[in-house]
Amino acid sequence: MSQQVAGSAPPVLEGTPEGQRARFDRALDGIRSHLLDLQHEDGHWCARLEGGSITESEYILMQWILGNEDDEALPRIADSLRHIQCSDGGEWDGGWLLFPGGPADISGTVQAYFALKLMGDDTEAPHMRRARDLILRMGGAEKVNTFTRFYFACLGQVPFSACPTIPPELVWLPRWFPLNLYNMSAWTRTMVLPLGLVTTLRPRRELSESQGISELYIDRAAASRLSQESAFPLPPNWSKLFLLADRLLKLYHAIPLKPFRKSAIRAAEKWIVEHHESSEGLGAIFPPMVYSLVVFKCLGYPDDHPLVVKCHKDLRDFFLHEPEGIRVQPCFSPGWDTGIALHAFAEGVLEPTDDEAIRGTDWLLRHEIRVKSDWARAVPDVEPGAWAFEYANPHYPDTDDSAMAIAALHRLGGERATPAIERGRAWLLAMQNDDGGWAAFDRTMDRPILEEVPFADHNAMQDPSCPDITGRVLEALGHTGLRASDPEGRAAIEYLKKDQDPSGAWWGRWGVNYLYGSWQVLVGLAAIGEDMRSDYTRRSADWLKSVQKADGSFGETPDTYRDPSLKGTGESTASQTAWGAMGMMSVYGPNDPDVLRALEWLAETQAEDGGWDEPWWTGTGFPNVYYLRYHYYRLYFPMMALARQKRLAESA
Repeated sequence: MSQQVAGSAPPVLEGTPEGQRARFDRALDGIRSHLLDLQHEDGHWCARLEGGSITESEYILMQWILGNEDDEALPRIADSLRHIQCSDGGEWDGGWLLFPGGPADISGTVQAYFALKLMGDDTEAPHMRRARDLILRMGGAEKVNTFTRFYFACLGQVPFSACPTIPPELVWLPRWFPLNLYNMSAWTRTMVLPLGLVTTLRPRRELSESQGISELYIDRAAASRLSQESAFPLPPNWSKLFLLADRLLKLYHAIPLKPFRKSAIRAAEKWIVEHHESSEGLGAIFPPMVYSLVVFKCLGYPDDHPLVVKCHKDLRDFFLHEPEGIRVQPCFSPGWDTGIALHAFAEGVLEPTDDEAIRGTDWLLRHEIRVKSDWARAVPDVEPGAWAFEYANPHYPDTDDSAMAIAALHRLGGERATPAIERGRAWLLAMQNDDGGWAAFDRTMDRPILEEVPFADHNAMQDPSCPDITGRVLEALGHTGLRASDPEGRAAIEYLKKDQDPSGAWWGRWGVNYLYGSWQVLVGLAAIGEDMRSDYTRRSADWLKSVQKADGSFGETPDTYRDPSLKGTGESTASQTAWGAMGMMSVYGPNDPDVLRALEWLAETQAEDGGWDEPWWTGTGFPNVYYLRYHYYRLYFPMMALARQKRLAESA
């Protein structure tokens, strides 16, 4: 046994509570330094946002539609497509996957094959042959989703009759009409009018037969007609009704005299242009930005038109230049990253007087959205005061990012942030839905009928309440004084009780999956002072304990959206382990043995730079369609968990 030097501190033994505290503190110090090093000079954080292959493929396809196939970036984008193709020799070999370790995406795989063929890849090259074989095994190119068909129609691979007809007159429909533009989700809204102009103006880039993809089809007739498969199991008469309406709209398109069509085109164009104002692009996300350029080409905008030039620049800004090629991000995430990072630092890691907190606060205050846009159709009397996911997206602030900004400002912003916090709080309360929950972008209601329209196969026509956002909003409102006994709190609790899975978990719409939803809900309920000893909260925390691994970690695969029986299972990740720890902590406290086991796993697996290695994807764009890897999830969530445990333990 070593001797203690007189006057020195006693040695810290690894197996004691003191030793554990020392390990946690070392981990916390390491991640603190690492995350602060990533803060930009103006105070914000913005991580790389990694999505699937469709952004690379669709960028190439877009440039071919526009006649810009000589774009010098395209060969390097094609390089990245080849690099991320699955080549493991397994079931999905040759495909482009929805997420690492997941299934191949038929639409993404056909798009990538087509893009690489246009870029000159030999169809008999091994990687192309493997992709083609997989596509045919999966049912052929006729199985691609509706949005992919629009690209193929513009490039002459299918007729426009294979795409749903979206009349530009949609822009005039009143709000009471079920298919009104503002009854749709914000992300669908930004796509519908550009696609409406595409199906009306029908641009078509002619390719040679050798450039086409006829070899990918099994049933050519099926590829040339609109799919009759229903996205959701509603009564079949709704699907038939919409398909009948589509046929009538196609007949209307064919008649020579349409007295209102030109005015509708101008109105749709005006809407699209107005929604570009002060923004990084339409919706500030990749898909509508691409189709905006196609629309401007159809409408005769010259290549040097300022709006066209800006659209191209906004898309190029998404480029990530890597040794393997150029990856294309779907958008930027500074609002999200900055809000969460500051919220994590507020767990006692930074003080409001620290320079890093001041600069982060200043950035959030500068990016508060103070103008009304689409969301105000439902809540016209509310003063704007919200935040967006991206750098510049004033038309589409969202409740999730606003909640994080408000929580961070309340904890680190000081008195100067009070007016923004009060505006944001009022805005969030106004956005609560009638069912007691919160949606992402609008005050909305559940309309299952929308999922039966012919272009709803991306499962995203609606933006209904979801448990994870509801939990996040409750957490923010709890910091600003909302209590479980308040009417808004009671309504939210009733919604969450009704939406709880029989296992005790909650489904996660925007993160993977039941771990994400359960953590967010439990933290939100604790923040508004709900009795965390209640049966329903304990059932959720006990579910977390039941899926915790023997080493203390948590992991869940995106496959749980396809197969809920897999809930709570998957490769261990730092972000999901942090979520599990914080969820359990909300019910059983900071010194619960299972909470400490999760934090021990984080401390043991921390990398030398202070972060964690996390190749797995834990973010969700559209369940079963598109997933995301947020590169800072592996940083600020573990720091949040470690710091929260320390703060709560010290105050116990």
